Amino acid sequence: MTTTQSLTISLPYRPTMETVEDEDGRRYLLVKRSSDSSRVRDPETGEEHHVPNDTIETVDGTSPLATAATVVDEPLREVLTAAHDERALGLLLELDERGPTDVRVLLDRYDLCESDLHGIVAEFRAAGLVSETTVPGGRGYETTTRASEALATLRDE
Repeated sequence: MTTTQSLTISLPYRPTMETVEDEDGRRYLLVKRSSDSSRVRDPETGEEHHVPNDTIETVDGTSPLATAATVVDEPLREVLTAAHDERALGLLLELDERGPTDVRVLLDRYDLCESDLHGIVAEFRAAGLVSETTVPGGRGYETTTRASEALATLRDE
C-alpha cells in the first residue's frame, strides 16, 4: 500500500502590479503599497521612488503592461502591435518603400490572398498606418506619415 504526502509551499503574497496616476496625470507602475506610502516606477526612466498614498490613485481599466509599453514612442507601438507577423510587417514596409500601390498589384506581387490582404490592410487602416488612395487604374493604399516615421526608426534611418 502506498501513501502520498502533500507538500505545501508558501510563497510571499505579491499583489498584482497596477497602473497609478499622480495629481499631475503622470502614470506610474505601482511596485509596492504600504499603509502610508507606495513605491512606484516611472515606466519611461525605470526609476523607482516613494510617494504618499493620498497623492496617487489607481487607473481602472489600464493594464500595467500597456503602461510599461509607453516607453516606446506611440507611432512605433502602433506598428509593432498592428503588424502581427512578418508578412504583415513586410507588407507595411513594401507599401512604404514603393509608395501608393494598386490593390491588384499587391495581390499579384505578394503571397497574399484577397481576404488576407484586406484583413491586414483593415488592421493597418484602423491603426492609422495605411490610408486608401487613388492610383492609376483604381484603388490603392499608401502608408501614413506616422507609419513612415515609425518604419524609419525600425530601419534605423
